[in-house]
Order: sequence, then C-alpha cells, then structure tokens
Amino acid sequence: MAKSMSTIQAKDIDEYIAAFPKDVQQLLEAVRATIKKAAPGAKEDIKYAIPTFTVNGSNLVHFAAFKNHIGFYPAPSGITEFKKELAAYLGGKGSLRFPKDEPLPLALIKKVVKFRVAETMATSKVKK
Repeated sequence: MAKSMSTIQAKDIDEYIAAFPKDVQQLLEAVRATIKKAAPGAKEDIKYAIPTFTVNGSNLVHFAAFKNHIGFYPAPSGITEFKKELAAYLGGKGSLRFPKDEPLPLALIKKVVKFRVAETMATSKVKK
C-alpha cells in the first residue's frame, strides 16, 4: 500500500523522502532540488507533517507525495500569479497536483518559487 503524508512522521525532509519507494523519492528530490536552486537562502523544515521551505521564518512553499500525485503548496498568491500556466495542475485553493506519471513541470515550479521568495521578502520587510 502506498504511503500518504498522513502516515509519515518525519523529523526532516531526508527522512520524509526516504519513506517512499525509489520512483517517488526521485520525484520528491527533483522538486526539492528545484526549490533549493530557486531559493538558495531558504531553510528546510517539516511543517504540517510535510516538507516545507521557509524564508525569514515565513513559509515559502510545501510539497508532499500522495498515491497518484506530488502535491505542491505555494500559497494562494503563488497560484494566482501563474494561474494560466498552472491551470492543468490546480487542486484546492492553495494547492497544485503534479501527476506522478507525467514529467514534473520543474521550470514552472522554479518560477513560482522565485515569485514566492520575492513576495515573502517584501512582506517580511514590511512587518519589521
């Protein structure tokens, strides 16, 4: 039986990814590497029991593995900004679903993460 995010209680992203079969691990590592490249100063964490990247203490993006897709959570603003490009992947209000049997849209993930970094940096400056 495939694991879902609700059955994994990982202490870090490495442990989270290691809990999945090799093919899913490769997808998760590809998403992770793309996020790291787009947000080199971001910190890795586990929040809401899923891999999370933060900037200045604020959540940037989250991602997770499910039975048939990789979930990606860039906050509603990250989806709104690229609505047309992301239309095929829309899940809920703040979520995207990338089918496991299709190539991951890594270039699009990179664009969304870069947008979220700029947005998060601007918001954190305003708060100070």
